[in-house]
Amino acid sequence: METVELTKAGMTVSRVVLGLMRIKNLSDGEIRELVGTARDAGVTMFDHADIYGGSHGCEQRYGDAQAVPASERDQIRIQSKVGIRAGFFDSSREHILASVEQSLAALRTEYLDLLLIHRPDTLVEPDEVAAAFDELHTSGKVAAFGVSNHTPGQIELLAKSVRQPLVVNQMQFSLANAALVAQGLAANITGLDQSADRDLGVLDYSRLNDITIQTWGSVQKPPPGGVFLGDQENYGALNDALNDLATKYETTPDAIAIAWIARHPANMQVVIGTTNPTRVQDAATGATIRLTREEWYHLYTAAGHTLP
Repeated sequence: METVELTKAGMTVSRVVLGLMRIKNLSDGEIRELVGTARDAGVTMFDHADIYGGSHGCEQRYGDAQAVPASERDQIRIQSKVGIRAGFFDSSREHILASVEQSLAALRTEYLDLLLIHRPDTLVEPDEVAAAFDELHTSGKVAAFGVSNHTPGQIELLAKSVRQPLVVNQMQFSLANAALVAQGLAANITGLDQSADRDLGVLDYSRLNDITIQTWGSVQKPPPGGVFLGDQENYGALNDALNDLATKYETTPDAIAIAWIARHPANMQVVIGTTNPTRVQDAATGATIRLTREEWYHLYTAAGHTLP
């Protein structure tokens, strides 16, 4: 498994991150198999959020299953997210602190390696976020911090008050949903929807500021979503291209889709939300494949994106 350096946090983490948002209805044995397969494949980071499975539901299932023995806690990195509540966003100091306490109890761990603000809160008070982060960091309950789905301006607003570096930004990104790179490749082309900058330059901003992008929805289509793998009706050319490269590299189309993300020099982490151990193995394989430039761009255009 390739690794990624979260330089501002002093952490070395796996390229692939296992997202555990769909484990609520799995048995203890199934959770242990899923996490065990990931660990055997070299995955060292596991992604949670307080809202997954209802209020801390998936975190509770992870803790109940005891997927990683307490004696091996230092061999993995656990991150969680906070800030989405029923019908509104909440980045208040009180909510951040209360939610982290519940996450720690549910996960049966004494600390989180990373805590992310899940969605930008337009009512955010950066000084409140800073106060919460200070308390959590000083107490040893959270080692490092980041954000999810934030623009450069929103990150700068937080960074003005927050004393700890914001080390990751989790963003939606896949071959079929590639606005992060598509806008830059089509910049300054009048009349092309792809050229609209909806992310305000977050990809380049992240690279310039040593913020690691973690991709979510890594094999999904644009909203309303669903997986593009095997969707011949809407993504026939892309699936044909994935199949061809899978044959060349003696792997699966799933692995090639992950390889496409891993090839980008932004050095992204790839979050996968599968509950299928085989797909975890495929993702780990894909993270080790280095596509050529020609192959990367061929997949990009096969997905329906425009090159000038």
